[in-house]
Amino acid sequence: MINHLYRLTSPFLIERCCSEINLQDKNHLIIQPKKLSICKADMRYYFGLRDAAVLEKRLPMALIHEACGEVLYDPNGIFQKHQKVVLLPNIGGTDDFYLENYRLDSIFRSSKADGFMQELVSISPDQVVSYQRDGYDDVFAFTEFISVGVHAVDSFLKISHNRRNHICVFGDGALSYVVSSVLKKKLPHTKITVMGKHPSKLQYFTFVDKTINVNYQKPKAEYDHAFECTGGSGCAKAINQIIDIIHPQGTIMLLGVSEEPVAINTRMVLEKGLTLMGRSRSGKKDFEQAVEMITTDRVFASRMKHLISEKIDVAFINDISRAFDLAQTVDFKVIMNWLM
Repeated sequence: MINHLYRLTSPFLIERCCSEINLQDKNHLIIQPKKLSICKADMRYYFGLRDAAVLEKRLPMALIHEACGEVLYDPNGIFQKHQKVVLLPNIGGTDDFYLENYRLDSIFRSSKADGFMQELVSISPDQVVSYQRDGYDDVFAFTEFISVGVHAVDSFLKISHNRRNHICVFGDGALSYVVSSVLKKKLPHTKITVMGKHPSKLQYFTFVDKTINVNYQKPKAEYDHAFECTGGSGCAKAINQIIDIIHPQGTIMLLGVSEEPVAINTRMVLEKGLTLMGRSRSGKKDFEQAVEMITTDRVFASRMKHLISEKIDVAFINDISRAFDLAQTVDFKVIMNWLM
């Protein structure tokens, strides 16, 4: 069966390509993508912001690793036709000593393999999670993104000391919003302060205890733990500000992605006995937990809807380009209604 993929062949250029799906493969479902969500990582590829050597090695490649869709064909009859599912982008490696998202031989779609910008997706049944909740398909499209926040908070709860009176979340973007939402759900009695630089984004954080615009207000040294969700060029400054304001033996969760090495004040890390832990991506258990939270928690699901800045119908290749251009201008997420 011929399938169409929409691959980035060079920055700004999407081309339609053909591949073959083997309908005799009893180990794969055929999924029709319905909703795709644009991530910052996809944007770095599309706009050519990755290192030239990385682009040379990985392109051409279909982008997008946040998606949901419907089952069209299950050779084993486990999934019903048109059953709604979230698609998992990580193809776990073989060394199960490590979590699947950190194994050196794991393959992540839209990074080391074609993502979900396809007409149809052939995928293993263990790489989907089914869901049922009407009216929230746009939110389920970025379940992967929510699952990253779930993974980070659960990791934090396992390794941090249990004095969690006050936690700061550094950053005012979508990742900070998800992490703060998960923290509020799992630690309802903990005070959460969000720090950022953009009033237009900080206004969305109505559910936390306090927001601070660091351009105008200097944070006090009053935090037991912290989450760094800035990434990019501001990553180093954010981490070092956290080191200054966190209490001794606190845990700093590093979630922001930087393309450049980051200088950290290790003297104060040692003096305070701090723990720095990096977390990214997620595993199937995190997806299942995220789906459950969206499905069963009305307040949490409604908060996630606020992350949808724009929705756009995508029926032609030019629509893909318009969607990526739009993603540059909005505060949070652009959802593509995938009609290709």
